[in-house]
Amino acid sequence: MKIQLPEAYKESVKALLGEEYDAYLESFQHPFKRGLRVNTLKWTPQECVSRMSRNGICHGLTPIPWISNGFFYEEGAKLSKDPYYYAGLYYLQEPSAMMPASVLPVQPGDKVLDLCAAPGGKSTELGAKLKGKGLLFANDISTSRARALLKNLELFGIPGICVASESPEKLALAYPEYFDKILVDAPCSGEGMFRKEPDMVKDWVEKGPGYYGPIQREIVEQAITMLKPEGILVYSTCTFSRTEDEEVILEVLKKHREMELVPIPRFEGACDGAGLPGCIRLFPHKIPGEGHFLAMLRKKESGERDKKQPGLSAEGTGRMPKKMPGEMPGKMPRRLEKNREFMEFMEKLPGVYEPGRFFVLQDSVYYLPEDFTVQAGLRYLRTGLFVGSIKNERFEPSQALAMTLGQDTFEDSISFSREDERVIRYLKGETILLTDREKVKKGWQLVCVDGFALGFAKGAGTVLKNKYYPGWRWT
Repeated sequence: MKIQLPEAYKESVKALLGEEYDAYLESFQHPFKRGLRVNTLKWTPQECVSRMSRNGICHGLTPIPWISNGFFYEEGAKLSKDPYYYAGLYYLQEPSAMMPASVLPVQPGDKVLDLCAAPGGKSTELGAKLKGKGLLFANDISTSRARALLKNLELFGIPGICVASESPEKLALAYPEYFDKILVDAPCSGEGMFRKEPDMVKDWVEKGPGYYGPIQREIVEQAITMLKPEGILVYSTCTFSRTEDEEVILEVLKKHREMELVPIPRFEGACDGAGLPGCIRLFPHKIPGEGHFLAMLRKKESGERDKKQPGLSAEGTGRMPKKMPGEMPGKMPRRLEKNREFMEFMEKLPGVYEPGRFFVLQDSVYYLPEDFTVQAGLRYLRTGLFVGSIKNERFEPSQALAMTLGQDTFEDSISFSREDERVIRYLKGETILLTDREKVKKGWQLVCVDGFALGFAKGAGTVLKNKYYPGWRWT
């Protein structure tokens, strides 16, 4: 399909690229590359390539040079309709878009904020890098987009999450200097995605860099407020405009003396920032990917900063902490402690679950990330891992909990091979019949494909009553 680029856009890119302009235009004659990013919480890139090739899921996976757990895959592969996708083993993502989360130096135990997170491609990688420790706070101002974000995070099996749908200004009031690492993948004019998503040209004509520039500056301002001293912030866009890229960073450095630019290592095909060395620009005529811009900033220690942390006072945060029903520091909520089914189920779970991090909201049970403060007045879609529900004193574990587990980490589980037709039947919500040799004991069973969790079922001998979450079913 031929893409009609606006004349004003072509002039701006020609001024930016100079002699490379014709090569850039020629890149529109080539199809865009498709990318797969491995969920390293569940398996290694080597295991992914080996299994997917052996099982005939996808031949020809080739490494993406700038992403250690990313691969190009061939057009025509139906990877979003495979049981491994439903097991949260990989995420399908444009190759250049993998870079922002990859370069942010997240360590297990960090408090990480993805401020403009939907649909979750970057958040899922940030959460995987935490390795089950710390907090991933993923936010998107659009509630509908935040719901899609939540599904992707839970599908990936990331336990320590908080998902919100809030403005950056309100978050900054609630969480000043709270996060160790922040990603701002800012809304932008989308110039770098014109080849992959031609419809974005229309948005550029209607809005363009002049519309997005002030929005980006305001978002970054709020992100800096939420960043701890010594914390790292990565700013990224999928556009080429200096108004939305280098000029945003230059304004930050001029206005905030506590912020400094951290050079991002170059790789073959990557370019320096336009007039701002240390940033990274990606162009579709230079690499097998779409257009992107990245800058990394560090907040230096400041002697004049407010030492207050969230939840200490209304004066310090503009929000008072929300009192959790039945919450007692260091103790299991009484409603859970008295629930025999819940306590028996918890005995089957691996690891140590700290009693004081559970809370019950109406009929739902959650497990809070460590040292996390829930603030009143914010639109949360999820605060912590959704463990399950208690109705009429019966406990039912959640789909989200199932995705954090595996055959080797839950006492009662049954695994089918990917080729077993019962896998698809389970994903469609059907009752599953077992052979006499496969009999299970009565109670909750974790259903897996090749050892990777898909969800729960209620077992009884040779019958598995399906409890796969209806909103996720195979269609």
